[in-house]
Amino acid sequence: MSTAIKPSVLILQPQDNERLANLCGQFDEHLRQVEQSLGIEIKNRGNNFWLHGDAGSTELARVVLKDLYDNAQNGSIDSVEVHMALKKAGVEAKMSDESRAVTSKVAPIKTRSGIIKAVGVNQQHYLNAIAAHDINFGIGPAGTGKTYLAVACAVDALDKQQVQRILLVRPAVEAGERLGFLPGDLAQKIDPYLRPLYDALYEMLGNEHVAKLMERNVIEVAPLAYMRGRTLSEAFVILDEAQNTTMEQMRMFLTRIGFGSKVVINGDISQVDLPRGQCSGLRHASKILRDVDGISFTQFESKDVVRHPLVQSIVNAYESYDSAEAAKYEK
Repeated sequence: MSTAIKPSVLILQPQDNERLANLCGQFDEHLRQVEQSLGIEIKNRGNNFWLHGDAGSTELARVVLKDLYDNAQNGSIDSVEVHMALKKAGVEAKMSDESRAVTSKVAPIKTRSGIIKAVGVNQQHYLNAIAAHDINFGIGPAGTGKTYLAVACAVDALDKQQVQRILLVRPAVEAGERLGFLPGDLAQKIDPYLRPLYDALYEMLGNEHVAKLMERNVIEVAPLAYMRGRTLSEAFVILDEAQNTTMEQMRMFLTRIGFGSKVVINGDISQVDLPRGQCSGLRHASKILRDVDGISFTQFESKDVVRHPLVQSIVNAYESYDSAEAAKYEK
């Protein structure tokens, strides 16, 4: 006769009915999301929770529920926050001692909108690298937080007066489309392509404050071609979508760096929009600069995606397809 496995009991303190409601969600939707993700069953009465499932999964659930309960004191939470908590707990549970040492060095970034924390080892490494190096590369699929965290670091550096301004740069290339066909002046043409950077700035600083800083040129937005001939000193510079730079453009950009500046270069090598046969400056730089002192590289993977769970599956599917196609040509 088999013996039933005793549930893991979790009592969340302090007891707060409003926090509990925020944690559970409407019709306990957040608890159902945790159950589905970890393959367990959760029952609760007030702040007492019973977790039914294997020991490893219930332990992860304990971590997730405690984390979400802490967040719930600030107001209602949504499915995205639940997903992030699950991802964070799943990664941390599998960390090596070395990874934990990396994590322990990272301090949360405080912005006007709240505290921003890294999720997972690669994001932790990325933040550490930005703090320790003047030139940093973040390479990997979309949705891994490269741009968002870079903007957070830039805002933090500006608030602490470590830099005098923030410069947002990107190449004016987009899936075969040419900016000249878009209406408006240069700023109006380039603005739609910098929307992810703007959105992060607006979230962290507020629309009005960003507008004032841009009027004073404390925050500047420019296409990559306009960097030629400039020297960028005492600035936090973010080059986004760097996979669409040519080798010549990347070399030009990297040689603009002046004293007191910090540079973050982000891109996804799997999404190059350059003309066929033209080598990406990001791919080229990642090969020849990896062993240069003072330059860091953080390689993000599909497991680091912090968007909808399906995005990670999509990235994995495309990577598998690309690998299979590459194997055909090798034969």
